[in-house]
Amino acid sequence: MSKRSFSALALLAILLLSFSVISVQAQDAAPTATPNVAEIGSGGTHISFWNGLTGSDGVTLNEMLTQFAAENPDVSVTVEIIAWNTLYQKLQTAFVAGTYPDVFMLHASEVPQYASFGVLRDMGDQYTSGGGWLPDEDISATTMSGMVYDGVTYGIPLDNHGRGLWINKTMFEAAGLSTDPATAPTTYEGWVELFQKLTLDANGNNALSPDFDPANVVQWGYTVGEWPNVNFLAALYQNGGSFLSEDGSTITINSEAGITALQQAVDLVYTYHVSPPSAGFDTWQGFGAGTVAVLPTGTWYRNQSLLQSDIDSMAWPNWQWGPNQATWFGTHTFMLPVGLEGEKLDAALKLIQWVSQTENQVIWASSGQVPARLSAQAALNAEEYPSNILLGQTFGAYGIQDPRTTVTQELLSLMDASLQEALNGIKPADQALNEAAQLMQEALDRA
Repeated sequence: MSKRSFSALALLAILLLSFSVISVQAQDAAPTATPNVAEIGSGGTHISFWNGLTGSDGVTLNEMLTQFAAENPDVSVTVEIIAWNTLYQKLQTAFVAGTYPDVFMLHASEVPQYASFGVLRDMGDQYTSGGGWLPDEDISATTMSGMVYDGVTYGIPLDNHGRGLWINKTMFEAAGLSTDPATAPTTYEGWVELFQKLTLDANGNNALSPDFDPANVVQWGYTVGEWPNVNFLAALYQNGGSFLSEDGSTITINSEAGITALQQAVDLVYTYHVSPPSAGFDTWQGFGAGTVAVLPTGTWYRNQSLLQSDIDSMAWPNWQWGPNQATWFGTHTFMLPVGLEGEKLDAALKLIQWVSQTENQVIWASSGQVPARLSAQAALNAEEYPSNILLGQTFGAYGIQDPRTTVTQELLSLMDASLQEALNGIKPADQALNEAAQLMQEALDRA
């Protein structure tokens, strides 16, 4: 092991002792979740692959890897699907112990952290600019920027996954509202009115009626509870704010724009009564049970919506509450450990290249996610993949991503705790954000 790698791993061990890096993902299971293990293929060259795809997207990828093994009988793969919160901790521990997997998938926002530890292989040789197979021009500049840290390319992108809305068309029509996304409001006030028309009490009064009973709501217009972090990030940027100062040294979520963004969500619960509090309400279950009209969720909801045959639903672009458009998106990213070599390296690269072929990226779209390769996006059938196409276009037009720091997951964890306090009526929005910003600044300063 090189002196540089030893120093990086020593630093990683210190960081693990100093604090636990926990991210908050809407689809995560508890941090103690047992990994879901699949043995795929029977080839003599065996590789291990860890990822956090605990939803239907993980099922889709395993099905694809079964086909990969059939076409490459010399390779076998042990796939461990581990809830993201657990995966981050387990992977860091594995690097310290030397028991890390041969291939792993994280989000692009984790590239800076793991690259700073010195444990990631440079993947620049896989792009045509470095003599490889993946055309640089087939990846958008925004997606590509997430693969790079300090001028080195460390990842191969699988997809763009991110936020939009799913609407109950029957509820819209009953309220006299158009289901055409082109008719969506472009102001916070307009969205509030839409949510009010879609929120009903037990007597059939909507939230605009003077007889509306907020204590007996049977149909919610909206829900604030799924993944408040990314909802807040979108509203923050829509209102002209930012997560970090331009030089990246200062946390700025508690700006006037940030307080406005969080207050907008809080008011939907406590002023307008169009959403239940964040805690104790299952947003997906509510939509599937026909008690939620507008569900803020992600591309991964596609397959869930198809299972809900009694709910006539469709995808919409994310709401716009401020003067600017913005919606969050991220990138599932293949990465390799720096020390991988020989047959295992060849097999790992063969797996990544196979999954990344344009025709296989189109298959990956059945997971609900938007393929990373532009050629695959262009090949999607509009009738079969309407949500992938619609939401993918918004990512390219006005998508925003997680901040790029070496402590991003810790920052997001701290922010989420304060957002939950505000959304559940425990603290005022400004107090919650000010306290979060102070803790987040301390973490950023340590980095």
